[in-house]
Amino acid sequence: MKVICVGLSHHTANVETRERFGRTLETERLLRENGCAEALVFDTCNRVEVYAVADRELSTRDIARCVARRLDVDLSSDESTFYRHEDSNCAQHLFRVASGLDSMVVGETEVLGQAKKAYEAARESGVAGPYLHRLFQRAFRVAKQVRTHTEITRGAVSVGSVGAELAVKIFGDLRKCKVLLLGAGEAGERAARALTSRGVCDLLVSNRSAERAQELATVVRGQAVPFDQWLEHCKAIDILITSVATDAPLLTRESFAAIAAERFSPLFIIDIAVPRNVDPAVNELESVYLYDMDSLRAVAQQALAIRRQHVTAAEAIIAEHVTAFQQVLSRGVQRSEQNDLHPSIGEASSLGGAA
Repeated sequence: MKVICVGLSHHTANVETRERFGRTLETERLLRENGCAEALVFDTCNRVEVYAVADRELSTRDIARCVARRLDVDLSSDESTFYRHEDSNCAQHLFRVASGLDSMVVGETEVLGQAKKAYEAARESGVAGPYLHRLFQRAFRVAKQVRTHTEITRGAVSVGSVGAELAVKIFGDLRKCKVLLLGAGEAGERAARALTSRGVCDLLVSNRSAERAQELATVVRGQAVPFDQWLEHCKAIDILITSVATDAPLLTRESFAAIAAERFSPLFIIDIAVPRNVDPAVNELESVYLYDMDSLRAVAQQALAIRRQHVTAAEAIIAEHVTAFQQVLSRGVQRSEQNDLHPSIGEASSLGGAA
């Protein structure tokens, strides 16, 4: 059996390209039809990856087509953005991802939770078998060990924190700023918390589910507003955070032009959705500052310097686990199951149990 990873991320593809790929209702069926004995789709705002197990050669092109949002997508211009890792290289890549070393903001911890959710979804649906179980369980252990024995997360910032820092540069004192949070998911909540920690205290929350909007409004000490009225509130806000799951932009230049003309102060927009919620043309309007995932990336790189010294230590931990996983592949999963019931004293003490 061969374990492979095929994917694209912020390292290889811009947000416009990433928008064309992601998990759909057809994905798992297509992966099985293309020969995947086991398969797991890891889909976040910054990456779309397929981890698969097969006993025959699977082409990168065929797997890429399985995660296209449209079945008739033309891969001729996008295929080169996909990377491919096999066996030990696949393990190394996943261990780096789970540990936050491959993230746009190096050291961030959100990706580990996202990986666990992807694994649980694949396990519950029956598409993740013994090989992917072994691979992901070890990835979680690696991530925990990296967090415990390095300071890679010290001073780490999330995408929301990056956006908050930019807001400070634009507005200075955020205590008088009014924020509209469009989308009540985890990413939006993190961005809102980052802004409140820097002084924002006037927040509006809008979501398709009014109940969820009210729940999050309570958490961030804000006020829920109906989803069909959010655009009207853009006349009086200073910061708009968007993180709604949608295939088409919710805010276009045409829909916002009249509102922008009535405003006398700058509007800072943080679009952390993929596909994007805000048409890039909105940034052409007067006094609008639009940042999507790609434009936040450059700012995030500045935060890496203070953690770079810890990356080397994290890579050394990952290398040890890559070697161990390669031995699992060599021995076979079934034989390795028994060995892992009794880890070595050194491993048990350093890991403190599975993450």
